Amino acid sequence: MNIGQSFIEALESVSSNKMRSGLTIIGIVIGVAAVIAIISLGRGAEGTIIGSIQGIGTNLIFVFRGGSEEVLNPKPLTLGDAAAMSDIFQAPSVAGVAPILQGDVKVSMGGESTNTRIVGVTPDYGMVRNSKMAEGEFINEEHVLGQASVVLLGTEVAQDLFDRKEGLVGETIRIDGRPFRVIGVLESKGGSSFGNEDDQVMVPLSTAQTRLLRRSPSDRVDTIIVQAFDSKAVPQASEEISFILRTRHRTDIGADDFSILTQQDFLDTAQTITGVLTIFLGGIAAISLLVGGIGIMNIMLVSVTERTREIGLRKALGARRIDILFQFLTESALLSMIGGIIGIGLGALISLTVGRIAAASDTPLTPSIGLDTVLLATLFSAAVGLFFGLYPANRASSLEPVEALRYE
Repeated sequence: MNIGQSFIEALESVSSNKMRSGLTIIGIVIGVAAVIAIISLGRGAEGTIIGSIQGIGTNLIFVFRGGSEEVLNPKPLTLGDAAAMSDIFQAPSVAGVAPILQGDVKVSMGGESTNTRIVGVTPDYGMVRNSKMAEGEFINEEHVLGQASVVLLGTEVAQDLFDRKEGLVGETIRIDGRPFRVIGVLESKGGSSFGNEDDQVMVPLSTAQTRLLRRSPSDRVDTIIVQAFDSKAVPQASEEISFILRTRHRTDIGADDFSILTQQDFLDTAQTITGVLTIFLGGIAAISLLVGGIGIMNIMLVSVTERTREIGLRKALGARRIDILFQFLTESALLSMIGGIIGIGLGALISLTVGRIAAASDTPLTPSIGLDTVLLATLFSAAVGLFFGLYPANRASSLEPVEALRYE
């Protein structure tokens, strides 16, 4: 019996029991669709996260307080530390330094109010983070020196307070009850791995230190963002920053009281997390394929029982054991392949639907349906059909012709 004839007979057998065959492949359809949808959505989420991280700049370094667990009382980061990093002689690979303070505050205007994040910044912050203005001007050196009561609004805060995003320069809002004059509105950046940058306000760092976010000591900062000259200079800049802080904080190598994270660190972490979640969820979805495979095995065992006399007749007419084995394997593989094809279409439809829902809700998620995912699901579904069809096929091929012909 050749392959073409086996396929035709398998197709006739499947089509002669449409209801039973349809119910059999449902498990395969659900399993393949779940695998396709989860992997494509996982890749889309990974692409969104990585894109948001890359959007902050490929040459940024983030310095935080706290490092080795052996250091019980880590020294805080200060403006002096930031100034040392700005010294071209101590850190020649550094192009810019932006110390920041941040916290949560309540902002209000008239009868409207909202809770948001406040960030105390210096003029260099705009250059380091590539912050652009939708209108108005960024915080300058005069504002910092004069501890001015001026504020920049994120677009969401502007919308919440004024129900508009334009024509706000010169308006007055209150931050924790204190009046601040609006000098500009930041260009929308949307949500990212570092929070929603549209849902924040910015004030001069000196103003935040003295009026809104008091820290001890008074020159303490929460984070220092450092910009290297380019992405290739990031490793060298990190070494220079580490040396400066170890010298200023008098710490030993291996007992740092600070942490330095680069964009690559964030990328590696994000890829690890999304990769693990995708594999985990994909593994759960793959269980549906196993359930579908068991369904195929059950239906093939029933088919063997129903066709016992047919099998005996075939053997009596000269069919070899390998012919019977191949025929039943072809039927089980055909069932799983049909389920796999339908599942691929359903999985793609689910992914695209979720993508459209995400787009409608302004969530940056674009599912990525790769050819490798489709091939993997197809081959896996075929393998499931062959594996679970092996026992029924072997049972059918092992029947003795005389006993099979006598079967009622």
